[in-house]
Amino acid sequence: MSRTVHCAKLGIDAEGLDYAPWPGELGRRIYAEISRQAWQQWLAQQTMLINEYRLNPLDPQARRFLAAEMEKFLFGGEAGTPPAGFVPPSEP
Repeated sequence: MSRTVHCAKLGIDAEGLDYAPWPGELGRRIYAEISRQAWQQWLAQQTMLINEYRLNPLDPQARRFLAAEMEKFLFGGEAGTPPAGFVPPSEP
């Protein structure tokens, strides 16, 4: 059975996540306030950031950067500014 949350990112009631996807207080907040749809949007944004900045997700500095960007993206109302020179992939 799925649970419903009022999504802080999208401003709608939608299906919530099954578990906290990040450790600590930020993960608990995401679980309580972010929908699956918004989380999928973040995963696409995160992938772009990792690829464009050539981040190693195991590096503590990269994880701190991603956590800050995640919080801005999901709760700060910022759409996430792509890196300079970023060109989105073309549709097939």
